[in-house]
Amino acid sequence: MTAISLDKKTEKRIQQLQPYVRPSRRERFPFITERTALLVIDMQGYFLDPSSHASFPEAEEIMGNVISLVDSFRFSHRPIIFTWHAVRSDEDPGIMGGWWGDVPADKDPLSHIDDRLQPEKDGAIVRKTRYSAFIGTELEGILRGLRADKVVITGVMTHLCCESTARDAFMRDLEVFFVMDATATDHEDLHMGSLRALADGFTIVVTTEEVLSWMEGRQ
Repeated sequence: MTAISLDKKTEKRIQQLQPYVRPSRRERFPFITERTALLVIDMQGYFLDPSSHASFPEAEEIMGNVISLVDSFRFSHRPIIFTWHAVRSDEDPGIMGGWWGDVPADKDPLSHIDDRLQPEKDGAIVRKTRYSAFIGTELEGILRGLRADKVVITGVMTHLCCESTARDAFMRDLEVFFVMDATATDHEDLHMGSLRALADGFTIVVTTEEVLSWMEGRQ
């Protein structure tokens, strides 16, 4: 598989994160392919399709990196878990419904996971109704059943569903690798705010190229 070169935005992010990164943590929590699952958070039309009021261009910008990671995990026969945020008509969306005014509905075609990721090809699909993919879902049980105690987090939105899922994974004693250039939100300051907090207290923040190199045995 082809290596991905770092763009200027990613290089700048790495520099900005340095005060919050402790190299010793990478030594204590190494990436081990055989114990790692990939989480792809909410890469659905609701956030990607330009016809959706909730779409934002940064979501499309990370699609290539997300696809590269999905392909790598498939090639290595490692588990991939896709989440989609979708509320049924008979469900209470909770405070999120009032907070945002609306939430993705399960019958809305825009709520579906983007076909480019081929979510039904293999792996699990987890429907969620809250920011965290662990709340009210079978995600933790799936990971325990797979004996995956390390997760790579990709998808949208960085400061909402991705960060909430990362924090909840940490609280469940899972080791988290958060991919800075395969997660996205609609404002760079929100993205960087999440990366700083996660690097300091919850996750190993990495690049797509780092994960690919580990998966392919290049590091």
